[in-house]
Order: sequence, then C-alpha cells, then structure tokens
Amino acid sequence: MAISAGSESGDYNTSINVVPLVDIMLVLLIIFIITLPVMTHSVKIDLPRASNDPPPENPAKPINISVAYNGAVMWDGSSLSPAELIGKIKESAALEPQPEVLLQIDRRARYDFAANVLFAVQRGGLKKIGFVADASGNL
Repeated sequence: MAISAGSESGDYNTSINVVPLVDIMLVLLIIFIITLPVMTHSVKIDLPRASNDPPPENPAKPINISVAYNGAVMWDGSSLSPAELIGKIKESAALEPQPEVLLQIDRRARYDFAANVLFAVQRGGLKKIGFVADASGNL
C-alpha cells in the first residue's frame, strides 16, 4: 500500500493503493485451489465396530512369573530351570482360555534375563502379557 506525497504545497494524496493487496489475495486463492484436493484425499480404513456386549471374563488364574536379580525364574513362587519354564509355558498356552501372564522383574536384574523370559513367553504362544510394578512405580 503506497501513500504518495503530494505537491510542495503541503497537500498529501492519502489514497490507498489496493493493487498489491488484490495480487496477494489472488495468489492465495490459487494456492488454496491447488492444495484443497490434496487435503481432502482420504484413506479407507476398516475400523472395528463397537458392541454393547460386555467383554468375556477370563476365568483362568493369572500366572505370576518373577525374574530375580541373579536371573532365577519363579513360576507362581516356585523356582524353575529354563527347560521347565518352556514346558510350563507350552502347557499354559494350550489351555482355553489362555491365562494372563504377570511378569515381575527385579530392578537390579540384567536386561538379558528379563528379555529371555519375555521372548520365551512370546515364543511359547501366550498372548496376554502384563508387567507388574511395585508400590513405588518401579518394575
């Protein structure tokens, strides 16, 4: 917008030049016309349908697996070797419905101890795995 100075007599021409404003508005209009089809492009997704049925209750008793700081594995309070652990996991995976696994790991335990137990549970076929934290929020 330009305001031109008038003559030397002190008169000012205070008319506003709107041509640059119109140019900018036309450019913005063209940009919106070009980008609008891109913004309205949609991807088809099959979302799950909600139902009013309550979720099925799991009557199976959850399995508590603990990993101690030295790598010892406890199954519901009894100590197991790695071979016994795999056998018990396969037995539990065959049950219908599958029980939930609650995995409690000592915070001083090495990562590979916990990872080996977690991978054994997954490879054994158990699908519901949860992590148990103590009252302070630590695993």
